Amino acid sequence: MSMNADAPQTTYAARSVRVRVPATSANLGPGFDTLGIALAYGDDLTATTRAESGATVHVTGVGEGEVPTDASNLVVRSAAYVYEQLGRELPGLTLEAHNRIPHGRGMGSSGSAIVAGIMIAAGLLESDPESPLSLTEAQLLGFATALEGHPDNVAPALFGGLTIAWTTPEGPKFKKLMVHRGVAPLVLVPSFTMSTELARSLQPEQVPHEDAVFNVSRSALLIAALTQSPELLFESTEDRLHQNYRGAAMPGTRDLIAELRERGYPAVVSGAGPSVLVMSNGPQERLAAADFVAEHHPDWRVLTLAVDTKGATVEPIPAISSRVSQ
Repeated sequence: MSMNADAPQTTYAARSVRVRVPATSANLGPGFDTLGIALAYGDDLTATTRAESGATVHVTGVGEGEVPTDASNLVVRSAAYVYEQLGRELPGLTLEAHNRIPHGRGMGSSGSAIVAGIMIAAGLLESDPESPLSLTEAQLLGFATALEGHPDNVAPALFGGLTIAWTTPEGPKFKKLMVHRGVAPLVLVPSFTMSTELARSLQPEQVPHEDAVFNVSRSALLIAALTQSPELLFESTEDRLHQNYRGAAMPGTRDLIAELRERGYPAVVSGAGPSVLVMSNGPQERLAAADFVAEHHPDWRVLTLAVDTKGATVEPIPAISSRVSQ
């Protein structure tokens, strides 16, 4: 559409932010709904404000042609939620998303999308020329938890490293820990997906006292293994709280974990599954596990990853001015 030369015009200064958000793996075996780790493998997004209301989303990579490309997109909805909670209105947006995190595979894709939207909102609010606002860590985690439902995935996505997350009457809280450099993560991604809602529905409301005590001890041991003593990773990743109950819904995952653990590899379900996380004790053990999977289960995608220590990041991009009709 050509612009009417006689129409009054004004200059609109668009603001842009670039966001990177990591994939995550939650539970880590015994740490159900509590422990999570950030992985150096994530999505890159650029959001630019515009004079027109609404949102337009361009997706490349994972989800291209599948996820919504308008204001119903989860990233946009999450950004709008932050603005709404703060009594403001989200400006019109153009969002460019390059996605790498597999969807429906237990690598925190929905949590990462939520965090991406929250970080976009945080970056735009901070650069607001009329009323700049900086969000606190507590606000970021509170918004993300309210949208995701629990903090175990969004905490590492936001802050990186190994996180312990819990809820209080005052809101969700977290503690970030640095992972021992000897821990070498390996993620094995299948072609099939798993619904988080279905996985949770298989979890019983009550478990035997013996199993609860077992998981408490293993969760405590896992913190020590991940931060100080990687040689304890195999024993500390044992679980009786959730993995066995969900195994029937994803037999391929259950069987691969059993095969890996029979060979001494500390394999667990990544999040709600169906991906498998192997928290190896050093690169040699990780390589051996990767070679085993490549040889015997070539249909599983092998991702050799590092622990992400930064979490989600946001940075402003120099403003671009444009002429708009009034």
